[in-house]
Amino acid sequence: MSNDFTVAGFDAAGVTAGIKKNGNLDLALIASRTPCRAAGVFTQNAFAAAPVYYDKRLIEFNPSGIYGVVVNSGNANACTSVEGDANTKRTAEAVEQLIGASDNSVLVMSTGVIGVQLPMDKLLGGVPKVVDALRPEGWEDAAKAIMTTDTVHKVRTRSVTIGGQTVRMTGIVKGAGMIHPNMATMLSVVATDAHIAQPLLQQALSTAADLSYNRISIDGDTSTNDTVLLLANGMAGHAEIVDAGSAEFGAFQAALNDLCTELAQALVRDGEGATKFIQIQVNGGVSKADAHLAANTLAISPLCKTAFYGSDANWGRFVMALGRSGANVKPDQCSIYITGGIDNSQRLP
Repeated sequence: MSNDFTVAGFDAAGVTAGIKKNGNLDLALIASRTPCRAAGVFTQNAFAAAPVYYDKRLIEFNPSGIYGVVVNSGNANACTSVEGDANTKRTAEAVEQLIGASDNSVLVMSTGVIGVQLPMDKLLGGVPKVVDALRPEGWEDAAKAIMTTDTVHKVRTRSVTIGGQTVRMTGIVKGAGMIHPNMATMLSVVATDAHIAQPLLQQALSTAADLSYNRISIDGDTSTNDTVLLLANGMAGHAEIVDAGSAEFGAFQAALNDLCTELAQALVRDGEGATKFIQIQVNGGVSKADAHLAANTLAISPLCKTAFYGSDANWGRFVMALGRSGANVKPDQCSIYITGGIDNSQRLP
Protein backbone atom coordinates (compact mmCIF):
# COMPACT_ATOMS: atom_id res chain seq x y z
CA MET A 1 0.00 0.00 0.00
CA SER A 2 1.39 3.40 -1.00
CA ASN A 3 2.15 5.86 1.79
CA ASP A 4 1.88 8.82 -0.58
CA PHE A 5 -1.72 9.91 -0.21
CA THR A 6 -1.32 13.41 -1.62
CA VAL A 7 -3.78 14.72 -4.21
CA ALA A 8 -3.05 17.92 -6.14
CA GLY A 9 -4.70 20.94 -4.55
CA PHE A 10 -5.97 19.14 -1.45
CA ASP A 11 -4.87 19.48 2.17
CA ALA A 12 -5.99 17.39 5.13
CA ALA A 13 -5.67 17.43 8.90
CA GLY A 14 -6.83 15.80 12.10
CA VAL A 15 -6.64 17.32 15.59
CA THR A 16 -7.97 16.93 19.10
CA ALA A 17 -10.85 19.29 19.89
CA GLY A 18 -11.88 17.59 23.14
CA ILE A 19 -15.12 16.06 21.85
CA LYS A 20 -13.93 12.57 22.78
CA LYS A 21 -13.39 11.96 26.47
CA ASN A 22 -10.29 9.86 25.81
CA GLY A 23 -8.40 12.75 24.25
CA ASN A 24 -7.94 11.10 20.86
CA LEU A 25 -8.08 12.97 17.56
CA ASP A 26 -11.70 13.92 16.90
CA LEU A 27 -11.85 16.71 14.31
CA ALA A 28 -10.82 16.25 10.67
CA LEU A 29 -10.78 18.62 7.72
CA ILE A 30 -10.18 17.99 4.04
CA ALA A 31 -9.93 21.20 2.03
CA SER A 32 -9.25 22.12 -1.58
CA ARG A 33 -7.46 25.25 -2.67
CA THR A 34 -9.89 25.56 -5.59
CA PRO A 35 -13.64 24.88 -5.78
CA CYS A 36 -14.67 21.26 -6.30
CA ARG A 37 -17.47 19.41 -7.97
CA ALA A 38 -19.11 17.31 -5.25
CA ALA A 39 -21.17 14.13 -5.16
CA GLY A 40 -22.69 12.20 -2.27
CA VAL A 41 -24.57 9.07 -1.30
CA PHE A 42 -26.37 8.94 2.02
CA THR A 43 -28.05 6.73 4.60
CA GLN A 44 -31.59 5.49 4.01
CA ASN A 45 -32.27 5.51 7.76
CA ALA A 46 -35.46 7.47 8.58
CA PHE A 47 -33.64 9.11 11.52
CA ALA A 48 -30.92 10.60 9.33
CA ALA A 49 -28.61 12.95 11.23
CA ALA A 50 -28.51 16.72 10.81
CA PRO A 51 -25.32 16.71 8.70
CA VAL A 52 -26.90 14.24 6.26
CA TYR A 53 -29.76 16.62 5.52
CA TYR A 54 -27.36 19.56 5.37
CA ASP A 55 -25.03 17.88 2.87
CA LYS A 56 -27.87 16.70 0.66
CA ARG A 57 -29.22 20.23 0.39
CA LEU A 58 -25.79 21.79 -0.11
CA ILE A 59 -24.77 19.45 -2.93
CA GLU A 60 -28.09 20.14 -4.64
CA PHE A 61 -27.68 23.90 -4.15
CA ASN A 62 -23.94 24.23 -4.89
CA PRO A 63 -22.70 21.09 -6.67
CA SER A 64 -19.66 22.74 -8.25
CA GLY A 65 -18.47 25.16 -5.58
CA ILE A 66 -17.47 23.00 -2.61
CA TYR A 67 -14.20 23.75 -0.82
CA GLY A 68 -14.05 21.04 1.81
CA VAL A 69 -15.46 18.60 4.32
CA VAL A 70 -15.23 18.93 8.11
CA VAL A 71 -15.80 15.80 10.20
CA ASN A 72 -16.19 15.40 13.94
CA SER A 73 -16.15 12.08 15.80
CA GLY A 74 -17.49 11.33 19.25
CA ASN A 75 -20.93 12.83 18.61
CA ALA A 76 -23.34 11.89 15.80
CA ASN A 77 -25.49 15.04 15.93
CA ALA A 78 -28.46 12.76 15.22
CA CYS A 79 -31.91 13.08 16.80
CA THR A 80 -30.91 16.59 17.90
CA SER A 81 -33.81 18.57 16.35
CA VAL A 82 -33.44 22.17 15.19
CA GLU A 83 -30.48 22.80 17.50
CA GLY A 84 -28.58 20.06 15.71
CA ASP A 85 -29.38 21.65 12.36
CA ALA A 86 -28.15 25.01 13.59
CA ASN A 87 -24.95 23.50 14.98
CA THR A 88 -24.20 21.85 11.65
CA LYS A 89 -24.54 25.21 9.92
CA ARG A 90 -22.38 26.95 12.56
CA THR A 91 -19.66 24.36 12.08
CA ALA A 92 -19.60 24.83 8.31
CA GLU A 93 -19.59 28.62 8.61
CA ALA A 94 -16.67 28.57 11.05
CA VAL A 95 -14.57 26.54 8.62
CA GLU A 96 -15.61 28.62 5.60
CA GLN A 97 -14.52 31.80 7.35
CA LEU A 98 -11.10 30.50 8.37
CA ILE A 99 -10.17 28.89 5.04
CA GLY A 100 -11.40 31.92 3.11
CA ALA A 101 -14.12 30.03 1.26
CA SER A 102 -17.43 31.40 0.08
CA ASP A 103 -20.66 30.82 1.98
CA ASN A 104 -22.34 27.44 1.59
CA SER A 105 -19.19 25.70 0.39
CA VAL A 106 -18.17 23.33 3.21
CA LEU A 107 -19.81 19.96 3.86
CA VAL A 108 -20.17 18.46 7.34
CA MET A 109 -20.07 14.91 8.69
CA SER A 110 -20.51 13.63 12.25
CA THR A 111 -20.19 10.24 13.93
CA GLY A 112 -20.52 9.04 17.49
CA VAL A 113 -23.18 9.00 20.18
CA ILE A 114 -26.77 9.56 19.01
CA GLY A 115 -29.18 11.93 20.76
CA VAL A 116 -26.66 14.27 22.40
CA GLN A 117 -26.08 17.85 21.31
CA LEU A 118 -22.66 18.72 19.93
CA PRO A 119 -20.32 20.41 22.44
CA MET A 120 -20.05 23.48 20.25
CA ASP A 121 -17.59 25.30 22.49
CA LYS A 122 -15.11 22.47 22.01
CA LEU A 123 -15.88 21.93 18.34
CA LEU A 124 -15.63 25.59 17.38
CA GLY A 125 -12.51 25.89 19.51
CA GLY A 126 -10.98 23.10 17.48
CA VAL A 127 -11.70 24.64 14.08
CA PRO A 128 -8.73 27.08 14.13
CA LYS A 129 -6.48 24.19 15.19
CA VAL A 130 -7.55 21.92 12.35
CA VAL A 131 -7.29 24.72 9.78
CA ASP A 132 -3.76 25.55 10.97
CA ALA A 133 -2.83 21.86 10.74
CA LEU A 134 -3.84 21.50 7.08
CA ARG A 135 -1.11 20.06 4.86
CA PRO A 136 -0.93 17.89 1.73
CA GLU A 137 0.39 14.95 3.77
CA GLY A 138 -2.27 15.17 6.49
CA TRP A 139 -4.45 12.29 5.30
CA GLU A 140 -3.50 9.78 7.97
CA ASP A 141 -4.27 12.24 10.76
CA ALA A 142 -7.62 12.97 9.12
CA ALA A 143 -8.35 9.24 8.94
CA LYS A 144 -7.48 8.83 12.62
CA ALA A 145 -9.68 11.78 13.62
CA ILE A 146 -12.86 10.23 12.20
CA MET A 147 -12.47 6.92 14.07
CA THR A 148 -14.90 5.82 16.78
CA THR A 149 -14.85 2.10 17.61
CA ASP A 150 -12.38 1.42 14.79
CA THR A 151 -9.12 -0.19 15.88
CA VAL A 152 -7.09 1.08 12.91
CA HIS A 153 -7.32 4.12 10.68
CA LYS A 154 -8.20 3.49 7.04
CA VAL A 155 -6.79 5.49 4.14
CA ARG A 156 -6.14 4.26 0.61
CA THR A 157 -5.09 5.81 -2.69
CA ARG A 158 -5.16 5.12 -6.42
CA SER A 159 -3.58 6.61 -9.55
CA VAL A 160 -4.90 6.33 -13.09
CA THR A 161 -3.80 7.86 -16.40
CA ILE A 162 -6.47 9.97 -18.10
CA GLY A 163 -5.77 12.07 -21.18
CA GLY A 164 -2.05 11.58 -20.71
CA GLN A 165 -2.14 12.94 -17.16
CA THR A 166 -1.81 11.14 -13.85
CA VAL A 167 -5.03 11.42 -11.87
CA ARG A 168 -4.90 10.78 -8.13
CA MET A 169 -7.68 9.81 -5.75
CA THR A 170 -7.39 9.25 -2.00
CA GLY A 171 -10.10 8.08 0.36
CA ILE A 172 -10.59 7.72 4.09
CA VAL A 173 -13.29 5.66 5.78
CA LYS A 174 -14.44 4.78 9.28
CA GLY A 175 -16.94 2.42 10.79
CA ALA A 176 -16.67 -0.74 12.85
CA GLY A 177 -20.23 -1.11 14.12
CA MET A 178 -23.68 -0.46 12.62
CA ILE A 179 -22.34 -1.55 9.24
CA HIS A 180 -24.98 -2.66 6.79
CA PRO A 181 -24.97 0.32 4.47
CA ASN A 182 -27.75 0.99 2.11
CA MET A 183 -26.45 3.84 0.70
CA ALA A 184 -23.66 2.42 9.39
CA THR A 185 -21.80 4.19 11.26
CA MET A 186 -19.96 4.47 8.00
CA LEU A 187 -18.38 7.68 6.79
CA SER A 188 -16.08 8.03 3.79
CA VAL A 189 -14.52 10.94 1.94
CA VAL A 190 -12.75 10.56 -1.40
CA ALA A 191 -10.82 13.42 -3.01
CA THR A 192 -9.54 13.44 -6.57
CA ASP A 193 -7.83 15.91 -8.88
CA ALA A 194 -9.79 14.61 -11.87
CA HIS A 195 -11.59 17.13 -14.08
CA ILE A 196 -15.06 15.67 -14.51
CA ALA A 197 -18.56 17.06 -15.00
CA GLN A 198 -20.61 16.99 -11.80
CA PRO A 199 -23.42 14.76 -13.11
CA LEU A 200 -20.82 12.18 -14.16
CA LEU A 201 -19.11 12.50 -10.78
CA GLN A 202 -22.40 11.65 -9.07
CA GLN A 203 -22.97 8.77 -11.48
CA ALA A 204 -19.50 7.39 -10.80
CA LEU A 205 -19.92 7.60 -7.03
CA SER A 206 -23.36 6.00 -7.06
CA THR A 207 -22.02 3.11 -9.14
CA ALA A 208 -18.92 2.66 -6.99
CA ALA A 209 -20.92 2.79 -3.75
CA ASP A 210 -23.34 0.18 -5.05
CA LEU A 211 -20.45 -2.14 -5.89
CA SER A 212 -18.63 -1.63 -2.59
CA TYR A 213 -20.13 0.06 0.47
CA ASN A 214 -23.62 -1.25 -0.28
CA ARG A 215 -22.35 -4.82 -0.49
CA ILE A 216 -20.85 -5.20 2.95
CA SER A 217 -22.39 -6.23 6.26
CA ILE A 218 -21.01 -6.64 9.77
CA ASP A 219 -23.95 -6.48 12.15
CA GLY A 220 -26.96 -5.81 9.90
CA ASP A 221 -27.63 -2.31 11.26
CA THR A 222 -27.77 0.82 9.12
CA SER A 223 -26.66 4.00 10.86
CA THR A 224 -28.27 7.42 11.03
CA ASN A 225 -25.13 9.04 9.63
CA ASP A 226 -23.89 6.94 6.69
CA THR A 227 -22.36 9.27 4.12
CA VAL A 228 -19.89 8.93 1.26
CA LEU A 229 -18.67 12.15 -0.32
CA LEU A 230 -16.55 12.58 -3.45
CA LEU A 231 -14.79 15.86 -4.28
CA ALA A 232 -13.06 16.59 -7.59
CA ASN A 233 -11.06 19.80 -8.05
CA GLY A 234 -9.93 19.30 -11.66
CA MET A 235 -6.25 20.04 -11.01
CA ALA A 236 -4.85 16.97 -12.80
CA GLY A 237 -4.71 18.96 -16.03
CA HIS A 238 -6.56 16.70 -18.47
CA ALA A 239 -9.55 17.69 -20.59
CA GLU A 240 -12.87 17.62 -18.76
CA ILE A 241 -14.64 14.25 -18.76
CA VAL A 242 -18.11 14.93 -20.14
CA ASP A 243 -19.09 11.67 -21.86
CA ALA A 244 -20.19 8.66 -19.82
CA GLY A 245 -19.37 6.44 -22.79
CA SER A 246 -15.78 7.64 -23.12
CA ALA A 247 -12.65 5.67 -22.33
CA GLU A 248 -11.67 8.43 -19.92
CA PHE A 249 -14.83 8.03 -17.86
CA GLY A 250 -14.40 4.26 -17.94
CA ALA A 251 -10.88 4.58 -16.55
CA PHE A 252 -12.05 6.94 -13.82
CA GLN A 253 -14.95 4.67 -12.89
CA ALA A 254 -12.73 1.59 -12.72
CA ALA A 255 -10.22 3.30 -10.43
CA LEU A 256 -12.97 4.64 -8.17
CA ASN A 257 -14.63 1.21 -7.99
CA ASP A 258 -11.32 -0.34 -7.01
CA LEU A 259 -10.60 2.29 -4.35
CA CYS A 260 -14.06 2.11 -2.79
CA THR A 261 -13.97 -1.69 -2.76
CA GLU A 262 -10.68 -1.69 -0.87
CA LEU A 263 -12.01 0.88 1.60
CA ALA A 264 -15.21 -1.13 2.12
CA GLN A 265 -13.26 -4.33 2.69
CA ALA A 266 -11.10 -2.52 5.23
CA LEU A 267 -14.29 -1.75 7.17
CA VAL A 268 -15.28 -5.41 7.29
CA ARG A 269 -11.81 -6.53 8.37
CA ASP A 270 -12.03 -4.09 11.30
CA GLY A 271 -15.64 -4.90 12.24
CA GLU A 272 -16.66 -4.98 15.90
CA GLY A 273 -16.14 -8.54 17.11
CA ALA A 274 -15.22 -9.78 13.63
CA THR A 275 -12.91 -12.79 13.46
CA LYS A 276 -13.42 -13.73 9.81
CA PHE A 277 -13.42 -11.95 6.47
CA ILE A 278 -15.92 -13.69 4.19
CA GLN A 279 -16.54 -12.98 0.51
CA ILE A 280 -19.72 -14.35 -1.05
CA GLN A 281 -19.80 -14.68 -4.82
CA VAL A 282 -22.94 -15.54 -6.76
CA ASN A 283 -22.69 -16.60 -10.40
CA GLY A 284 -25.53 -17.24 -12.82
CA GLY A 285 -28.19 -15.03 -11.26
CA VAL A 286 -31.02 -13.89 -13.49
CA SER A 287 -29.91 -10.31 -12.78
CA LYS A 288 -27.38 -8.40 -10.69
CA ALA A 289 -30.16 -7.46 -8.28
CA ASP A 290 -31.18 -11.10 -7.91
CA ALA A 291 -27.60 -12.22 -7.31
CA HIS A 292 -27.16 -9.47 -4.72
CA LEU A 293 -30.34 -10.55 -2.96
CA ALA A 294 -29.03 -14.10 -2.67
CA ALA A 295 -25.59 -13.05 -1.42
CA ASN A 296 -26.97 -10.50 1.02
CA THR A 297 -29.35 -13.01 2.60
CA LEU A 298 -26.44 -15.34 3.33
CA ALA A 299 -24.34 -12.46 4.66
CA ILE A 300 -26.91 -11.33 7.24
CA SER A 301 -28.25 -14.76 8.25
CA PRO A 302 -27.47 -15.40 11.96
CA LEU A 303 -27.16 -19.13 11.29
CA CYS A 304 -24.72 -18.57 8.45
CA LYS A 305 -22.73 -16.14 10.59
CA THR A 306 -22.40 -18.66 13.40
CA ALA A 307 -21.20 -21.24 10.88
CA PHE A 308 -18.58 -18.79 9.64
CA TYR A 309 -17.52 -17.95 13.19
CA GLY A 310 -17.17 -21.59 14.13
CA SER A 311 -15.34 -22.50 10.92
CA ASP A 312 -18.14 -25.00 10.39
CA ALA A 313 -18.74 -25.79 6.71
CA ASN A 314 -22.43 -26.47 7.40
CA TRP A 315 -23.64 -25.89 3.88
CA GLY A 316 -27.19 -26.80 4.87
CA ARG A 317 -27.44 -23.37 6.47
CA PHE A 318 -26.35 -21.74 3.23
CA VAL A 319 -28.96 -23.69 1.28
CA MET A 320 -31.59 -22.64 3.81
CA ALA A 321 -30.67 -18.96 3.49
CA LEU A 322 -30.49 -19.13 -0.28
CA GLY A 323 -33.87 -20.82 -0.48
CA ARG A 324 -35.61 -18.14 1.59
CA SER A 325 -33.79 -15.22 -0.02
CA GLY A 326 -36.47 -14.51 -2.61
CA ALA A 327 -33.91 -14.92 -5.39
CA ASN A 328 -34.80 -16.99 -8.43
CA VAL A 329 -33.23 -20.31 -7.38
CA LYS A 330 -33.41 -23.65 -9.19
CA PRO A 331 -32.27 -26.23 -6.61
CA ASP A 332 -31.37 -28.88 -9.19
CA GLN A 333 -28.99 -26.41 -10.86
CA CYS A 334 -27.48 -24.96 -7.70
CA SER A 335 -23.87 -25.51 -6.68
CA ILE A 336 -22.24 -24.28 -3.47
CA TYR A 337 -18.47 -24.18 -3.03
CA ILE A 338 -16.62 -23.43 0.19
CA THR A 339 -13.80 -25.91 0.17
CA GLY A 340 -16.03 -28.73 -0.80
CA GLY A 341 -19.79 -28.29 -0.39
CA ILE A 342 -22.54 -29.46 -2.69
CA ASP A 343 -22.78 -29.73 -6.45
CA ASN A 344 -26.10 -30.15 -8.25
CA SER A 345 -27.77 -30.92 -4.91
CA GLN A 346 -25.29 -33.76 -4.20
CA ARG A 347 -22.83 -33.61 -1.32
CA LEU A 348 -19.16 -33.46 -2.29
CA PRO A 349 -16.57 -35.45 -0.32
